[in-house]
Amino acid sequence: MIAPYLLFFFAGIGAFNGWVLAAWLLLRRPGTPAQRWLAALVLVVSLRTGKSVLFYFYPQISKSILQVGLTACFLIGPCLLGFVRAWADPAGERTRKDWIYAVALLAAATVFGLAYPYASYPQWWSAAPAWRLVTYSWLACLLAAGAVGLDAFRRAPPPAADGLTRGHAAAVVIGTAVIWLAYFTAGFTSYIVGALSFSLVLYLGVVVALARRKADVVAAAAEPYQDRKITPDEAQAALQSLHRLMAAEALYTDAHLSLAKVARRLNMPPARLSQLLNDNHKTAFKPYLMQLRVDAAKQRLRAPGQVMMEQVAEASGFLSMSSFYSSFKRLEGTTPAAWRQAQLRVATDS
Repeated sequence: MIAPYLLFFFAGIGAFNGWVLAAWLLLRRPGTPAQRWLAALVLVVSLRTGKSVLFYFYPQISKSILQVGLTACFLIGPCLLGFVRAWADPAGERTRKDWIYAVALLAAATVFGLAYPYASYPQWWSAAPAWRLVTYSWLACLLAAGAVGLDAFRRAPPPAADGLTRGHAAAVVIGTAVIWLAYFTAGFTSYIVGALSFSLVLYLGVVVALARRKADVVAAAAEPYQDRKITPDEAQAALQSLHRLMAAEALYTDAHLSLAKVARRLNMPPARLSQLLNDNHKTAFKPYLMQLRVDAAKQRLRAPGQVMMEQVAEASGFLSMSSFYSSFKRLEGTTPAAWRQAQLRVATDS
């Protein structure tokens, strides 16, 4: 029958694509703590899923693979909680040391695995109490992540410098909950359901993201430019809202920020925002964004200490060093390094 092969294909390709997505999230720039936590979460879920696929179709696989899968399952909950906490606290005021706890947890799991490997102590790894410990710790972290996310939702939305909105955070929590439920109820359904659930969540997330991006592009391109002029009072209020949004959430630090994204946050059509900037602010969106990023870079260059130029560029929203240097020189007439030296001389003379 072809059904087993289809099950193997869809479950296995889901795990493989999860590894690819984790690598992309980890290498994508600019990187943020929330993005790195999300990469770790996708990675451990992918490892858990890959182990499930292999064990379902090849029950005699090495105990080492089973050990890796169970260890990854134990880390799913902490990675989810770390992601939500980092997303809700982009400034790192309360989560600056979360990575230390994560490294300690990973080290403890690794030391335990080396000291008591599955092959020598199968009763410690496969017994029901061990599985319950992993499952319910995952559930506890899931509930804690939900509580942190709800608290963040009630407050002002956090800065989306990495492009992760409230919708993204909610989707990650809900998707992880679906996968947990699939594994928790595997005794009543089938063990492979957990792996298939991850594939479903992964592909559904990709489809929704692509559809949303396409809708943004179509809306920006197809919507007619407004013939009606924006009144001075209306323009002033809209520009104030735009400036407040940029100042409060530092949206310009998102290297992939688009006109459609900003317009959606302001609850106005992209063509209307374009008209507002062109007619009432005498600039287009890209030059406006460039000015904000250069101003942010200048603030960082004035700060005490020799901050590396790569860090200044990344923190200010530039996708590459070449775009940083060209944009800075275009607006300031000099390079960032020369500008910083000039500021230091002025400070020394005064």
